[in-house]
Amino acid sequence: MDYRTRWPASRLLVAAVAVLIVVCAGAIGSLLVALDSLTDARTELLERIDPAGREVLEMQTALVNQETGVRGYVLTANQDFLTPYTEGRQAELDAVESARSLLSAARPDLVRELEEVERLATDWRQGYADPLVDLVYVSGFPQATLADAERGKALFDRAGAAVAALKTKVEEASAAGRDNVTNVATQAFWLVIGLGLLLVLIIAGVAVMLYRIVIAPLTGLAADVRQVSSGDFAHAVEAGGPRETVMLGQDVEAMRVRILSDLEELRRSNSELEQFAYVASHDLQEPLRKVASFCQLLERRYSGQLDDRGEQYLKFAVDGAKRMQVLINDLLAFSRVGRITREQTLVDCDELVAQVLDNYSEVIERTQATVEVADLPTVRGEASLLGGVFGNLISNALKFHGDEPPHVRVDVERTDESWTFTVSDQGIGIDPEYAERIFVIFQRLHHKDDYPGTGIGLAMCRKIIEYHGGTIWLDTSEGDTGTTFKFTLPAVEDDEQ
Repeated sequence: MDYRTRWPASRLLVAAVAVLIVVCAGAIGSLLVALDSLTDARTELLERIDPAGREVLEMQTALVNQETGVRGYVLTANQDFLTPYTEGRQAELDAVESARSLLSAARPDLVRELEEVERLATDWRQGYADPLVDLVYVSGFPQATLADAERGKALFDRAGAAVAALKTKVEEASAAGRDNVTNVATQAFWLVIGLGLLLVLIIAGVAVMLYRIVIAPLTGLAADVRQVSSGDFAHAVEAGGPRETVMLGQDVEAMRVRILSDLEELRRSNSELEQFAYVASHDLQEPLRKVASFCQLLERRYSGQLDDRGEQYLKFAVDGAKRMQVLINDLLAFSRVGRITREQTLVDCDELVAQVLDNYSEVIERTQATVEVADLPTVRGEASLLGGVFGNLISNALKFHGDEPPHVRVDVERTDESWTFTVSDQGIGIDPEYAERIFVIFQRLHHKDDYPGTGIGLAMCRKIIEYHGGTIWLDTSEGDTGTTFKFTLPAVEDDEQ
């Protein structure tokens, strides 16, 4: 066959691309139609039927709350029991309006049943709840009778049965909607499979080319990077392939060299910190102890021989030396958190807080404080450090109180995969603008003569909590009365306890 009767490669490529475009256009068109149907089905299910189901459930809950509130009010004449009734009534009205709007678009046939539920609920309120509430309100005494209760129950049961039936039908509509979504999604899936098979040959060719030119060099580079990231910083990173891969390898190698240098600097810094800790705990404290001891000897030896100013100077010297010792000890303790560690164990927070309260029993008795502690969980951590957190927060609550005796509350609640602890008091409080400053080391909001301390306690608490994988903050949403600190700790799995 004459070569001139053959198509050139460019024409073959154009023809192949044209055929591919036509086939793909047909497949994509069908896919778009299926996806549009899927979108409509999902929209009706997720934005109308399912929300309508939630509103019906909310309406059912609101009815139960109303019935509970009425029952409590007529039995006790306590106005507090009217709150669930009034709130439930408003919640019911809101739920009915929302459900009506949603069902009108998705299932108009269920709107009539929704209106029937509302009518029966109105009959219960007008025929039983409202008159009985008014009677109790006017008389001021409980007015419950067996006849009233039976009549109210009959009316309420009718409304409850109607809303339960409506809920069942909405659930059936939701199930049907899910089946429809599944069917449409299945059609779209097979269309995607068909389109994918059509493109396999082209993708295979491109994949081989990409593997040889890009993927193989990147795989080698990734292996080098993983080896470095695992801790082998002495392993050099080398890359081949295209220019971009080589440049990336050079950047990673430069970063490895910088990390190696920073790591060496960190080791040197830690060594200096250890040396500083030794000096602070021995060489610095020894002169301070001598200064304090000799000043106390002078104070005892020459008591009465010095004038008032001289004795005051001696007292300042002793107090200053002692305060310096406390600051050094606190600073050492702060530096050890997360650096000098012990094995973390299961810590019973009930026992831990009980020990803390026992340590502060003299202060609690002297200030006539009241301390309430909820049932606390078991967590994993270092008991001594966590005890320091509870001790600092409870000590602050006992220290920073007003004219009334301190009232401290330790509580906890489960949030997702962690416990949120709360330590609150009714003391002098903290201005919200200082919510972050109070966690900075040596930051104080009051003069040391007014409230003793070193200003390191809350900074220590934050460091300990963060070391245990949690967070701590000042809760500014509790109003102007007192102070509320909250902190989180990871929850322990049941099989660990």
